Amino acid sequence: MAEIIQKDGTWTFDGDALRLTPGRDKNVSLLRKTLGELTVPLGALAGISFEQGKKSGRLRLRLRDGADPLLQATGGKLAEPNDPYQLTVESDRHGVAEYVVDEVRDALLLDQVPADPVDGYLLPGPSVPLSVSAGDGTASFDGERVRLEWNWKTEDSKSAAGTRSLALTDLTTVEWHPAVGLENGYLRFTVRGAETKAPPKYDPNSVELWGFKKDPLMALVAAAVQARLPHPTASPQAAQAAERPTAIAPEDDHDALLRRLRELGDLHKSGVLTDDEFALAKQAVLKRM
Repeated sequence: MAEIIQKDGTWTFDGDALRLTPGRDKNVSLLRKTLGELTVPLGALAGISFEQGKKSGRLRLRLRDGADPLLQATGGKLAEPNDPYQLTVESDRHGVAEYVVDEVRDALLLDQVPADPVDGYLLPGPSVPLSVSAGDGTASFDGERVRLEWNWKTEDSKSAAGTRSLALTDLTTVEWHPAVGLENGYLRFTVRGAETKAPPKYDPNSVELWGFKKDPLMALVAAAVQARLPHPTASPQAAQAAERPTAIAPEDDHDALLRRLRELGDLHKSGVLTDDEFALAKQAVLKRM
């Protein structure tokens, strides 16, 4: 087993998968803390590298295209601090980082893991239910429906239609884009038969984002929805199968659920989750146990 423990987080490799646990340091992003621990199977990896700097280095994972719904939904637009597949390494641990790289590369070579794209997600995406308030609204997802609620900052023409409830089966795509410079960001859902080119400010199926602290959390909502939509490169037969419910989802593993409960407790104590959000998320996890 290879392991590196840093303020930024802990990466542990057991030969079959890499477990990425975000650190509790104040500099760790809100998105990474909320996302919690990730288990990346060896088969989802396309490569790993270590970039050594003067004061600190950086471990980077490269996933196979199409393996992760978070990367699919965000289109590579996650800022470096929010990227869960990067780890800042202090100067006295550069040797350990290089050892982790060697172990993962040897395993990829030994298992002959290809680096080409995949036609099905190899990571489950964020747990649901999930609710985030940012920009001009609140986006919630329970695994079956997306709910969009507006606040006092919403454009009148959009808020006049009231709260939106979108069935997962009616959605064709979901996209998250961060605010860049003077350009606002958005979380956009495309509804089958109701496609539009309206700006997010006026689109009733979009949340407009202005570049504030909680904006990146909307990417988690996008990823949770993306994980449950047919894979973009899947065959029509595979897409139909993806729309049918499965008996047991990867996130329902007992150990993973226990870890999720601990993560939710930490987020509640630190103030990231409100009492109501914590109670709702905890109840959903307990039901799956």
